This record gives sequence, structure tokens and C-alpha cells, in this order.
Amino acid sequence: MVSLVPEYLRIATAVVALAVAAWALIAVVRDQPPSSAQLYGLWIIELFALALVGTAIASMVSGHRAPSMVTFIAYLVAFLVVPVAGWALARLEPSKWGSVIVAAVGIVEAILIVRLDQVWTGI
Repeated sequence: MVSLVPEYLRIATAVVALAVAAWALIAVVRDQPPSSAQLYGLWIIELFALALVGTAIASMVSGHRAPSMVTFIAYLVAFLVVPVAGWALARLEPSKWGSVIVAAVGIVEAILIVRLDQVWTGI
């Protein structure tokens, strides 16, 4: 089966998401609220998500289909919404729990990358 997106894009997105999560977890341990740099990290994750979703849509337009298109599209929507929603929630929570939200977003995005590829290949 044809790959959903280039492997380097999946790896780069996962690395950035996990780096932002680790950064936020350090803030949690230090009992610090999310910094503006962490929130910018969420926007970087969103940019990677937009690139990944754009390449996925290009693959679908070129005629490739996932075995379960409804599930795949739901994952694509979640992949785009989670960083934005996490950013909004982290901004509303000016305590260490805001950093927990940022960490959770990074972890969820890394998991969604794996799940998107699994749904695309039918695993």
C-alpha cells in the first residue's frame, strides 16, 4: 500500500510533538505554568499537522483510499483540532495544570500520527 505521507514528515511531527511534551513536563515538575514558548510550540505542532493533513488529502485526491475512510477523516480532524484546543485550554489555566495540558497535547499528537498511519494501511 502507498504510504500516507513521507516518512520524514511523520518522524519530524512526532519528534516536535514529543519535544514539546517533554518541555511541558519539565515545567510541571517545576510547578510552573505554560510559558509563551510552550504555547508557540503548540502552534509549531499545528503547522506540522497542517502539512501532514495536506499531504494526506493530496494522497486521497490522487485516488488512494484508506480501508475505513470515516475513521481516517475523523483522525485527520482530531489531528488538526487537538493543538488548537490545547492551546486555548492552556491559556485559560495559568498554573502547572496548563503545562499538563500542553504535555498531553504533545503526547496525543504523537499517538495520532501512529494511528493515522495504521488506519491508512489497514492495520
